[in-house]
Order: sequence, then structure tokens, then C-alpha cells
Amino acid sequence: MRLRLDLSYDGAGFRGWATQPSLRTVQETVESAIGTVLRLEERPSLTCAGRTDAGVHARGQVAHVDLDDTVQPDQLARRLRRILPDDVVVHAVTAAPDGFDARFAAVERRYAYRLQDQPGRLDPLARAHVVAWPKPLDVEAMNAAGVLLTGEHDFAAFCRRREGATTIRTLLELTTTRSPGDGLLVTTVRADAFCHSMVRALMGALVAVGEGRYEPSWARDVLRTGERDPRVKVMPAHGLVLEEVVYPSDDRLAARAHEARRRRDEPTEGP
Repeated sequence: MRLRLDLSYDGAGFRGWATQPSLRTVQETVESAIGTVLRLEERPSLTCAGRTDAGVHARGQVAHVDLDDTVQPDQLARRLRRILPDDVVVHAVTAAPDGFDARFAAVERRYAYRLQDQPGRLDPLARAHVVAWPKPLDVEAMNAAGVLLTGEHDFAAFCRRREGATTIRTLLELTTTRSPGDGLLVTTVRADAFCHSMVRALMGALVAVGEGRYEPSWARDVLRTGERDPRVKVMPAHGLVLEEVVYPSDDRLAARAHEARRRRDEPTEGP
């Protein structure tokens, strides 16, 4: 039986999602908890929608695990909440519909990146999830740059390359708003999928434009090079939160998972 897990975590105490030897990770923590409460001889294997980097948080992470069909999902959720540490919460465990794959069936991931560029208005209670920035940022310029980066492109200039992996992604949204109350900047980043460090590198480009160091068109120029640019700072991890993962209707899950496994070697449109 395939089960879907909806969970959240504070990434500060984890070395990212994926299991790493001798390091505390979200995957290892949750897998070990499942193995403990079900008294399994071997630790089960979780597959998640988005493998967050070290220090990145998640409010809407989704994962799946394949277990014996005698497991009762609601009971498993309750027992996990009793033994998991305070920085990770399993909100729900449900029987997954046919064709569900937490990673490949997803059609969209939505992240939010939070910045405070007015030091006097920084909430000290939010310092673990908001990046304090020393210079004022121009939201209009950041959004102008964001528009130039949306669409299906090769984002190699904003990704940490992995051998054999494609860097072609479809960026659906890259917009920044300023809260009228506390002046907090929140950048919404939506895409069909992301490659390693992509969101934080995109934020580095937006911040460079927002500071006035470059025109918005510079971000598009960096994209077109296909190479990492030392002027693009990879922003701190603690400002980033995986907010939501979107899936199609149940009757489209299998088709979407099949489509997502297709390797993209060239974008359908140039940058």
C-alpha cells in the first residue's frame, strides 16, 4: 500500500532532506520513526516532492512510502506525532490514489523567500526564517527581472550541476511583494520542478538587481550564458520555505508521473 505523508519542518536543525551518513536529515528522521512505530526490520524508504537543502524549511512538503496494507494511516500519523522531534510534524497520513508519486506526479512546487531590508523593522522573533538585508531593495526592479526569467529555460546558470541531470525547468512565477505592515519582502517562486540551489541563486540575481547594481535585463543575460556567474550570490538558506506542492486530479496522476520522467534536453523556447 502506498501512503501519502503531508509534513512540515524547521530546517535549521537538519542537513537537508536527503539521508547522509552520520548527519541529521529529515528523511532519516521520519524513516527511522516509521520503522520504530511499526517495528520494521528494515527502515522504509521515503520519496519526497522536493529535496530541500540544508537549512531550508518546509510548510507543505509531501512524501510517499510503500508499506504493508495492514497499516492504518490515521493510527500511523498519531503515533509518529508522539515520537518525532519538535522540529518536524506529520500533519496527515493517507492512502495514496493509484498512480500517485510524490516526486514525479507533482505539477508545481511553490516556495517563498522572506527578506527584511529595513533593519529597524526586523522582528527578532522571525530571525530564524527571515533574512536581514543591509541595503534597501527596489521591488519594481526585482519584478521586472523576474518576468524575464519565467518560462521554460535551461537554468544551468542558476543551478549546481549534477552529473547526468538536466537543468531545464519551467519557471511559472517569480514575483516579490512588500507587506504594507512590516515592510517584509516575500518572493513567491513557482515551477514545475527545481534543481539544486536554483531558488536561492535566482534570489541572488533578484537582490543584485534590487540593489541597483544591474539592470533587470542583466538577469536574462546571465540565464542565456548557461554558466554560473560569480556575481550571482546564493542567498542564505533560512529565508526559504517550501510552501506547497500541487498535484493534478487523481485520474491524471499516472500520466503526469510518466510525463515528468521524460528527460528534457532542450527547452521548447529559448531564453
